[in-house]
Amino acid sequence: MRVATDVGGTFTDLVYVSRGEIHTLKTDTTPPQFEQGIINALKQSGINGSSVDFFCHGSTVVINTLTERKGVKTGLITTRGFRDVLEIARGNTPDLFNIYYRKPKPFIRRQLRREVTERVTYKGEVLTPIAVDEIDPILDDFRRLGIEAIAVCFLHAYANPVHEMKALEHIRKQWPEVAVIASHEITREWREYERTNTTALSAYVLPIVERYLDRLENGLNAQGIATSPFIMQSNGGIATAASAKANPISLVESGPVGGMLGGVVLGRLIGESNLLLLDIGGTTAKCSLIHNGETRITTDYVLEKTPTSAGYPLKTPVIDIVEIGNGGGSIAWLDAAGSLHVGPESAGSDPGPVAYGRGGTRPTTTDANLLTGRINPDRFVNGKLSPEMPAVESAFAKLGNALGTSAQAVAHGVIQIANANMVNALKLISVNRGFDPRDFSLMAFGGGGAMHACMLARELSIPKVIVPPHAAVFSAWGMLMIDLRRDFIQTWITPLEATYWEDVGKIFATLEQEALSAFAKDGFSAEQVILRRQIDARYRGQEHTVKIAADPTTETSTIVRDRFHDAHEAEYTFCLDSPVEIVNFHVVAYGIVDKPDIKALPPAPSDSAAHAKVAKRRVAFTADDVHEADIYDRALMAPGMTFTGPAIIEEASTVTVVHAGDRVEIDRFGSIHIHMS
Repeated sequence: MRVATDVGGTFTDLVYVSRGEIHTLKTDTTPPQFEQGIINALKQSGINGSSVDFFCHGSTVVINTLTERKGVKTGLITTRGFRDVLEIARGNTPDLFNIYYRKPKPFIRRQLRREVTERVTYKGEVLTPIAVDEIDPILDDFRRLGIEAIAVCFLHAYANPVHEMKALEHIRKQWPEVAVIASHEITREWREYERTNTTALSAYVLPIVERYLDRLENGLNAQGIATSPFIMQSNGGIATAASAKANPISLVESGPVGGMLGGVVLGRLIGESNLLLLDIGGTTAKCSLIHNGETRITTDYVLEKTPTSAGYPLKTPVIDIVEIGNGGGSIAWLDAAGSLHVGPESAGSDPGPVAYGRGGTRPTTTDANLLTGRINPDRFVNGKLSPEMPAVESAFAKLGNALGTSAQAVAHGVIQIANANMVNALKLISVNRGFDPRDFSLMAFGGGGAMHACMLARELSIPKVIVPPHAAVFSAWGMLMIDLRRDFIQTWITPLEATYWEDVGKIFATLEQEALSAFAKDGFSAEQVILRRQIDARYRGQEHTVKIAADPTTETSTIVRDRFHDAHEAEYTFCLDSPVEIVNFHVVAYGIVDKPDIKALPPAPSDSAAHAKVAKRRVAFTADDVHEADIYDRALMAPGMTFTGPAIIEEASTVTVVHAGDRVEIDRFGSIHIHMS
């Protein structure tokens, strides 16, 4: 049996495969003891723990710890003269004309940042040996101040980590109880501010992640699950629990990326290589893009970046995701000027939307979908909960009174605002990256994805919407289809020219040997590891880079340089007749694990969808578009069925809204394809 769990801000999803059949379950998330929601889901599913031989887990524990500032008291040890790198940060400000702009406060305040004498050049040459004896008084002060974790980040350690390694050895010998992590264990890329900040934040969450994963493993063992869990990483791969504890910042987007990788797998099966992915959960909406069957990986992730804040950069590989605070639980509210907003604050699972009847009084996007008839009150939460419709009506009426309009009009307004926010997010991941949404299909999942997808597709002129099987728990489903992954990135500036092409091959060979050694520790032979070579390149004199594939064993430098020109033009609309240089060498290593077979479903006896039609209901698709819609039960649908909207397709934990004139067909794996009229 194979099991995957995804802990979101509102719900905890569980998917398991037993004897080739896929089963799903949703339970409430249980902050701050998130592992309890997983145990609750396992108990409700009735899974026999002794039969589980693969368990994968995605979590929001890292991102929640960072955003809620609930990490441990952390100290920083750095090169003499660079104590204030976290304070200096970068000079570019997003709020350009705000003379009162203030940089984000560092996670480690100045009192807890210390310096030692050492210096390595950017070429990795030792200029000044490390004064290890200077570390002892620092540790004495840290003990007195109640420090629980230490970040070690020296200048140019990406080129040669010898001093960081000596510092780590000394700290662990003198103070074995303290959690400590060094920059070279997390990233071997340059840029001292970004690298220092990444190390600081990794240390800040390190004890939290260790304790969380320990509790999870103990809880699974108590349920009879002896196998050690795999943990979903932000780079789109899974890692052993031990690897996740050693590099906790790699879990910063652990939960959402499962669905993005699930989109890649399903896209290959159904012949869709260009996809915009939309995951709408209870708290947030996440967007990503697949081009030519591949996801985009970035190491320029920024936490808490807003139009008025530069945020906190993290040099860790993350699937390129745009995330906004708009989900089913996003609260509708009025600002001081009386304007209507939706999110980013969420009602969560407790008290949840007003309809839950758990004490919530502020209406949410889910409440709006109920009031407009898009969600059937009789099948709310798969019929397990009878929604408090009078309370929902009253909550919207209260806003309507303030706005001088009806409760229904406010509900439609909430949906429109939520859609506008999501359209902007989809533009950020497509148009802002140089891609035309009209060249893509929109794959929508999560509890709310299918409800909003058709309106979003129409707004962006996207020709088709795809709703995958098990849409409400698709991120957990995706985790069952993923291999182990590690990224080995090394900054080494090298001209992209034939003269240096042999050197390029040698650098890749060194990184590949590191990758094979790392996987060997997890019991993987070389035959079980797949290696992919990439580079981050730029025109000489530029600041930032473009990532492209590059294989010196099979390609010439000219082929790779031409590929760079094309990629640069696609992203920035121009290319130059200038020398090109490699900045980072990147080896992606996959450890191949067994995955469940995805079997095609038996076709319908005919293409008629009549036997899947269970009712008719009046639905307000928009304020001006009200129809008597056909209601379909997705569980009764089969491959080959076709029909035309207006329609509502209901399943256990989500609803697909099909507008008038849109044509629906079911593919051989049970995915819903909606062709825009």
